Amino acid sequence: MNKNAQSIKYIVSDVISSIFAWSLFFVFRKISIDVGEFKDINLVFVDTNLYKGLVFIPLFWVFLYFCQGTYTDPYRKSRLKELSQTFFISIFGVIILFFAFLLDDQIQSYKNYYFSFFILFITHFSLTYIPRLVITTIAARKIHKKIIGFPTIIIGNNPTALKLYNDIENQEISSGNKIIGYVNYGNTQNGLSEFLPSMGDYKDIDRIIQNNKVEEIIIALDTQYEDDLHSIITDIETNNNVLIKISAQTKDILLGRVKISSIFQTPLVLVSNEVLDNWQKVIKRLMDIVFSILAMIILAPVYLITAIIIKCTSKGPIFYSQERIGYRGKAFNMHKFRSMYVNAEKDGLPMLSSDSDSRITPFGKFMRKVRLDEIPQFYNVLIGTMSLVGPRPERQYFIDQIVKRAPEYMLLRKVKPGITSWGQVKFGYAENVDEMVERLKYDLLYIENLSVATDIKILLYTFIIIAQGRGK
Repeated sequence: MNKNAQSIKYIVSDVISSIFAWSLFFVFRKISIDVGEFKDINLVFVDTNLYKGLVFIPLFWVFLYFCQGTYTDPYRKSRLKELSQTFFISIFGVIILFFAFLLDDQIQSYKNYYFSFFILFITHFSLTYIPRLVITTIAARKIHKKIIGFPTIIIGNNPTALKLYNDIENQEISSGNKIIGYVNYGNTQNGLSEFLPSMGDYKDIDRIIQNNKVEEIIIALDTQYEDDLHSIITDIETNNNVLIKISAQTKDILLGRVKISSIFQTPLVLVSNEVLDNWQKVIKRLMDIVFSILAMIILAPVYLITAIIIKCTSKGPIFYSQERIGYRGKAFNMHKFRSMYVNAEKDGLPMLSSDSDSRITPFGKFMRKVRLDEIPQFYNVLIGTMSLVGPRPERQYFIDQIVKRAPEYMLLRKVKPGITSWGQVKFGYAENVDEMVERLKYDLLYIENLSVATDIKILLYTFIIIAQGRGK
């Protein structure tokens, strides 16, 4: 199952469809609006706007579809959902093209505008959705016939897990789950070993997922372990990008928690680990790139002056790099202007700073107050290891201490760390583990309410704090 090849099919289809739609519409405009008649068809091919459109228009549509998330998971597509998505994105795109290219047409009445809009929409929508429907239908049939499937493991080896496995295997139409094994959890051993290989114990879940390229996990716990469900989901989501499903109980069905995409499939509760819609992910990343480039250009004199002052006021390097833990638990080097004396942690034991910390240089105290020491992190944002807004990244030493008191800290790994955050606006630099734990609740609230609008609000509050010199 080659996801990239499937995505390319959609991209090529969309490019060709947009080219045909724009070409047909361009001919329509020449015939119905311009002075020439159909016998003047050569006027179409000498118009440079046709060729400009054939370059720009496909790129425009592919970008819109990319923002929508059309190409991110090409094998998990619903034909009905794709119909509505294509319909609404076509309306949105045509409105943009209409105001960008069509309002300067010389027309006899406004009815021509409405008719042009309708023709462009119908042409583009039809030529886009029909090929997509064909591609999606072919893929869906291969999934239903088990020709292709998603590598799946079951967590649990108990009567519930065995029944679930049999239900999935005996489905009239396959849901796409290619169950490759099970993972032991607890002491229950019953049934699955006769049908599936054991992949190991739950403590090795991250290794099992990575080594076997697992895409979906179905959790089927015995009733005595149901209280562990939340911690299991947290553990899996923290470091892995997989779909998590839970065996649906009667109470889940009654409460409306079970979402199904086919009437033939086994009812399962889908646990979504996406904190942002795809279009917001794209906008957030574009904001990171544009803002960090602009900041590095505009602040170039500040970088230079700060570097000179640091060099003149204390011995040691200008910049300070330190390993932090970021998105999905991956380590990276975070860069800052050095605000402490050299060998501040000469004893080898990591230490947090405080307002009265003697390790901080006089100029370092000023830098921290106005967040000047943080501006080299725009480079981290540019290369993608950090974002403008996100929970502050910590060292593994302190993470280990925080997790002992607040295991939910691991949920922060679902997003990229940031230069500023809701917790940073509230607390600034944490002086001890207690403050880190206290700051955690704001970072968790941020993740639960994550949106581009929330990021913009936090950025505005950060600017206010910097301007007022209230940094801690």
